[in-house]
Amino acid sequence: MNNWVIEAKNLTKVYKMGEMEVHALRGLSLQIAHGEIVAIMGPSGSGKSTLMNIIGCLDRPTSGEYYLDDEPVSKLSDDQLATIRNRKVGFVFQTFNLLSRATALANVELPLRYAGVVRGRREMARQALESVGLADRVTHRPNELSGGQQQRVAIARALINEPAIIMADEPTGNLDTQSGNEIMDLLLTLNRERGTTLIIVTHDPDIAAHSQRIIRIRDGVVEEPKQ
Repeated sequence: MNNWVIEAKNLTKVYKMGEMEVHALRGLSLQIAHGEIVAIMGPSGSGKSTLMNIIGCLDRPTSGEYYLDDEPVSKLSDDQLATIRNRKVGFVFQTFNLLSRATALANVELPLRYAGVVRGRREMARQALESVGLADRVTHRPNELSGGQQQRVAIARALINEPAIIMADEPTGNLDTQSGNEIMDLLLTLNRERGTTLIIVTHDPDIAAHSQRIIRIRDGVVEEPKQ
């Protein structure tokens, strides 16, 4: 086993739009170590979202190789991708993506349901909510929670399967400054205490400054740092 939780080699992604081909990734390569905190930045149209979809096992490359936690995932079927995604990746989105009619507890349980876990599921979800400071909010629905609390529920949900990586896509984008700072502090604490690899997609230099390394994407490749 090597030290990389993510290893991408010469990834390309071509979208066909009628007669036209759009090259979103053009031979992109990168490596991210176990337990690393990385920010991914890049302008609109840089290929950043395409890269994140591939890293998160939501899509596969047109060509190239991608290894997640030593598993080759470039050529997997949709069902196989879904299994890896549920087991290895925790997602935290800008818009929280919570089920509006479900309690915090039920929202956090969802990945366990998809994984077929039955025994102890409720207690695991309760503990996850406790770990993000929401022990007293387990029966609340999203509309009864503040934005910061909703994002904490989303983080608890992302953690529930003990994933190899957490992908946070603009995780503070819909929050006020204080709530945003609290969410970043929580993510950094979880990285420090659990060793979970944290990948943050952001346009905000202040958020990126919390990372150990910034990977900049431009025109479908990793932009080399200026000397």
